[in-house]
Amino acid sequence: MENRVEILRNFIQRNIPNRDNNEERLELYMHMYAVSQFCAMIALKRNQNAELAAMAGLLHDLHTYKTLDSKGHAKKGAVLAKEILKTLNVTTDEETEKICSAIYSHSKKKNKHSDFTEVLVDADVLQHYLYNTELAIIEKDKERLKKIIKEFGLG
Repeated sequence: MENRVEILRNFIQRNIPNRDNNEERLELYMHMYAVSQFCAMIALKRNQNAELAAMAGLLHDLHTYKTLDSKGHAKKGAVLAKEILKTLNVTTDEETEKICSAIYSHSKKKNKHSDFTEVLVDADVLQHYLYNTELAIIEKDKERLKKIIKEFGLG
């Protein structure tokens, strides 16, 4: 039997709208999978649930990609994630709440969150930075990125 992360990946791949723009679709996959993998890595280091973290990473921006609208995407994304997880029936109510809470809060980079939510927030910041280290860092992400770089001995 497939594990829960694979079930979720397969569902997302089947249900992401096909876009005419292949570059846009590629960027989606790159961000989605990279954040998911960074979530698992950070969760392992911080003694959090790596499987649930990987699932949160896969789902965190899905609303934006489905609707091409990023306004309020974290809150709307949490609602969509809950619908998907309930449809797939792969998480307990407590696990669903944990994942959806992280997604709901992941755009608030300056806030301090639960340990689990911090995994998703940091993975999202790290992916944006590592996508192209020559690009300017968003001001609201600078302090968080410095902490991540120090924690993982990257600089």
